[in-house]
Amino acid sequence: MIDWSGYIGLILQGALVTIQLTIMGCALALAMAFIAGLGRLSHLAPVRWLATAYIEFFRGTSIFVQLFWAYFVLPIMGFDLSSLQAGVLALGLNVGAYGAEVVRGAVQSIGREQFEACVALNLSRFQTMRHVILPQALIVMLPTFCNNAIELLKATAIVSLISLSDMTFQAQVVRAQTGNTLVPFTTILILYFMMAMTISTAMRWLERRLARGLDGVRS
Repeated sequence: MIDWSGYIGLILQGALVTIQLTIMGCALALAMAFIAGLGRLSHLAPVRWLATAYIEFFRGTSIFVQLFWAYFVLPIMGFDLSSLQAGVLALGLNVGAYGAEVVRGAVQSIGREQFEACVALNLSRFQTMRHVILPQALIVMLPTFCNNAIELLKATAIVSLISLSDMTFQAQVVRAQTGNTLVPFTTILILYFMMAMTISTAMRWLERRLARGLDGVRS
């Protein structure tokens, strides 16, 4: 008779690693999304080219290759990364490239009259973005950002390939030790779903809160 309490505890330890990866990866992805997304809209051609190169490179190459490159190739070049750091770097840069197009599209969806009004008020480009355009564009971005965060959560499973002890890695360990597939993989299936629902619920709450705040400003 298998004592599952210890094995479930092992998977829960992996869940903490998965949560850590997701939070740190989302933070990096969000930063890169705004940097590259706004870079695509820059008046400076070199900035636009760099932003476009980043987006197209990370959208056009496999996240598996990006992960292996970060973990195995960067150390050869003198950049020693732990498996956690390599996982965060690959996940954040990959998802950030998709998020950048969300930022660009959301900003461009704001009516031209908003920009013209800011010019009439003699606002600088930074003030226009900070106080007028981005607060409205953020409402447009949130639903897709939610999808991107959930995709990043699910993509964390790839770090098991570099022996990082996330949920998927621990489930494989439990399967190898017990010979049972149903229990460990059903457990992580439920845990992934619960984490995804938590992200979705939090993003819907944030969307409603920001929408109410924006309505208050407009009124």
